[in-house]
Amino acid sequence: MKIALIGYGKMGKAIEEIALSKGHEIVLKIHIDNTEAFTTEAIKNADVAIEFTSPETAAENIVKCIDAGVPVVSGSTGWLGQWNKVADFIQEKNGAFLYSSNYSVGVNLFFELNKYLAALMEPYNEYNVSLEEIHHTQKKDAPSGTAITLAEQVSQSIQSKKHWVNQPSENKEDLVILSERIDPAPGTHKIKYQSEIDDIEIIHTAHNRKGFAGGAVLAAEFLLGKTGIFTMKDVLFGEK
Repeated sequence: MKIALIGYGKMGKAIEEIALSKGHEIVLKIHIDNTEAFTTEAIKNADVAIEFTSPETAAENIVKCIDAGVPVVSGSTGWLGQWNKVADFIQEKNGAFLYSSNYSVGVNLFFELNKYLAALMEPYNEYNVSLEEIHHTQKKDAPSGTAITLAEQVSQSIQSKKHWVNQPSENKEDLVILSERIDPAPGTHKIKYQSEIDDIEIIHTAHNRKGFAGGAVLAAEFLLGKTGIFTMKDVLFGEK
């Protein structure tokens, strides 16, 4: 498989290492210092693009790849305010796109655990639920996309939590997400249910970027030859 890496920072380099170890070829590497190389002709040399950039550029990058007829796996967060516009374009072009806020297989299993636990806890109003997340200081968005996904999953089951906030709050309807940025920290996410009697917690802690990078390559392998919009749930559990 020929892969274009749109974004060649720490994550892009980790993806490259795993892709090469699996016999794939990197045909394009786009980073902040060579954006002029990000041309339609160059993209078309790839079978699939893996896009890990910034909230400011992600949507434009995805559209550019789809317009060139190349499937896209994206792990950029903070751009989902443009989701509908991008999704409409993908469908119009009959393209292939896979998005996840986190490509780690462990995190995606954690997502399923989070949904199950929230459904179990919903009848027990004596427990207040909150989230914590820790990432490295170079992470540009807060809360993380993974934390937002976890919070939205909780809110779907815990009806008393109307919305999430990224600060301490005494409002019972607020689902609090507390964010920390410290080095080194590939990523930790904790969901805590707290009562006067006891606490129940589930925690996922990443030890390095290999889990995220490996999942992104797995997603690219899955996406090849498909059309439509997918998630890591499709990759891991065969939903489509």
